[in-house]
Amino acid sequence: MQKLLFFGYGNPGRGDDALGPLLIERINQLKLADLSSLVDMQLMIEHTADLIGYDQVVFIDADVTCDNPFEISEVIASKDESYTSHAMTPAALLYTFQQIYRQPPPQSFLLRIRGYSFELGDRLSAQADSNLQAALASIREWVRSKCEL
Repeated sequence: MQKLLFFGYGNPGRGDDALGPLLIERINQLKLADLSSLVDMQLMIEHTADLIGYDQVVFIDADVTCDNPFEISEVIASKDESYTSHAMTPAALLYTFQQIYRQPPPQSFLLRIRGYSFELGDRLSAQADSNLQAALASIREWVRSKCEL
């Protein structure tokens, strides 16, 4: 069994930006074995240490540009503009992991869930909640297929 990490990030105080942390909360309720999770408001250089020992990582974030209800894509380590900023992209985090540990990062994916409302104080929109449910169903099936391998 591969060791999996699900890492949801976003600001719970900004409506649909909470999709990453909310999906982690729902994944944890499934009580799936051999699965770890992490939540934070944004990706930072310190998170490179959190990736150690994992075979695969799935980063989860809200997005206004992806198709409904969600998109998943592989993330390749890459130095980008966020490399030295306070908040990093998953690609920059993987690049930094390579630089620090002198080894390839875990295979990684980015699950972007379509969000619509991101103002401070907003609640999760009905459309985003529906997209969250679709993403959860997909994750559940993906994890089950990994467990059967």
